[in-house]
Amino acid sequence: MKIISNISKFALILSVVFAFQSCSSDDDNNDGGTPEELNIVETALTAPNLSSLVAALQAADGNLDVVLSGNGPYTVLAPTNDAFATFLSDNGFASLNEVPTDVLSQILLNHVISADVTSTDLTTMGSGYTSTNADGVGGNKLSLYFNTSSGVTFNGISTVTTPDIDASNGTVHIVDAVIGLPDVVTFATADPNFSTLVTALTRDDLTFDYVTTLSTANGTAPAPFTVFAPTNDAFSDLLAELSLNSLSDIDEPTLKATLDHHAVAGANVRSTALMDDMTVSTLGGDITANVTGGATLTDMNDRVSNIIAVDVQATNGVIHAVDKVILPPL
Repeated sequence: MKIISNISKFALILSVVFAFQSCSSDDDNNDGGTPEELNIVETALTAPNLSSLVAALQAADGNLDVVLSGNGPYTVLAPTNDAFATFLSDNGFASLNEVPTDVLSQILLNHVISADVTSTDLTTMGSGYTSTNADGVGGNKLSLYFNTSSGVTFNGISTVTTPDIDASNGTVHIVDAVIGLPDVVTFATADPNFSTLVTALTRDDLTFDYVTTLSTANGTAPAPFTVFAPTNDAFSDLLAELSLNSLSDIDEPTLKATLDHHAVAGANVRSTALMDDMTVSTLGGDITANVTGGATLTDMNDRVSNIIAVDVQATNGVIHAVDKVILPPL
């Protein structure tokens, strides 16, 4: 910004010094001027490795190519041609023409952020969540998890290969994979803060298949889900609280009952719907929500869990992170 300011001052000085010159002289020298900056779609059109993206934008519902030519600002995560080829192959499509246009639109919107986000912005934050323009349950915009610990990745599957391509209405980052529409399992596996939870949910001796159940598409019972996801630190604190060495020390019935207390079926409960003394009926039994002084959950043992992150929106539910594992009645 300082450089731009200095250039502007210099231009002002020149305009005063040469005020006697005819204004028409500028018109005679347009060929030597600075080229007009391209918008996002025009930028994609100039990149041979983004031709599939351009074709997809033109094929999708909603005239997305026209939208992304608008004022913005937008940040577009632009999959390469190879990324689209892999996406089509993995999903059994022979070409983009076979992808239903409404599905294609939502997938593309999952690559669009309504803000100008640079790679520096992301690395400064390190990791976290933002929202895309794709729709989740109830029209709530889908979340997008980013992590910069090793490059810049999105939802644990797509990596930025070329960052910070400037456009007149935002920024383009080229990525090496199409970012599919995430369910609650996607975020649990993508975010390393939930790695212990994933280990618990996938333990071999469990008599219930949590992964398959929590992957159920919205509109099919028992989706949607509200998941209260304990962090790794929450599980470490639990082991200390129970004087245990590892998750394997917890017997299967107790582990299952505990995990059941972290999921609500048939409801996408956003943070704004929580209130004081609200009964939350989980798969394992009732717990109580409160919001005064900070959002909390109280289990049947009067143990209080703080909700430390809210509204991670997926296609089939929403996740809230908690700092203490919720236990069944002891």
